[in-house]
Amino acid sequence: MMHIHSIFDLLAATASFALTTVVYLRWLKDDAPSVLETSGAGYAVALIAGAITGGYFFGALNLWLTGAPGIGRSILGALAGAIAFVEIFKKIKGIKGSTGLIFVPAFACSVMVGRWGCFLSGLEDQTHGVETSLPWGHDFGDGLLRHPVQLYESFAMTAFLIAALVMIARRQPMFMRNGFYLLVLWYAGQRFIWEFLKPYGTVFLELNIFHFLCLGLIVYAVAMMRGGQNERSTA
Repeated sequence: MMHIHSIFDLLAATASFALTTVVYLRWLKDDAPSVLETSGAGYAVALIAGAITGGYFFGALNLWLTGAPGIGRSILGALAGAIAFVEIFKKIKGIKGSTGLIFVPAFACSVMVGRWGCFLSGLEDQTHGVETSLPWGHDFGDGLLRHPVQLYESFAMTAFLIAALVMIARRQPMFMRNGFYLLVLWYAGQRFIWEFLKPYGTVFLELNIFHFLCLGLIVYAVAMMRGGQNERSTA
């Protein structure tokens, strides 16, 4: 059923691109030049290379720790990899401040739509939850009712996307400065919770590799927002 996943990947990419275009043209075009205009093509290269590296590295590592065969992909790993590569690029180029606001609607929309593809792909996708007695438990094909953690994540990112679009439309100052970091904080925070409902191999106590990745992203988001506040207070 992996063809279903591919269909939803395409839907997620299409919806994300369309939403990003609308948000940029309607609300962000006059506020700031595009990231590529200010940072050059190197920014895009760093972003894509980081997403691919992090996505496959952490996806495959998690499967290995879980004892499952195959090469996995992880959107959490892709986010972490993209952030790492872009921050290194910005450091080399001397670029300061957040450059990720334009990607906020795209990422949230991608997860919102894409996780339905994970849900419909069944056990083969390796994103299902552990067994549950809750009434909304879902049978992914093995006769057991499991947490539909993919939908938990989709609903969480739907809520964030709605809030983000409202704040961007209103040009809410705090969100305009820290929208990307708030996205990272929200995504990592909700993902940290859902990881307790997944049958992944643990690294320390009850924590899997994605728990630690989430904690790292939370620290990153908080540190970047605090750093921005300190820069403004001393300006």
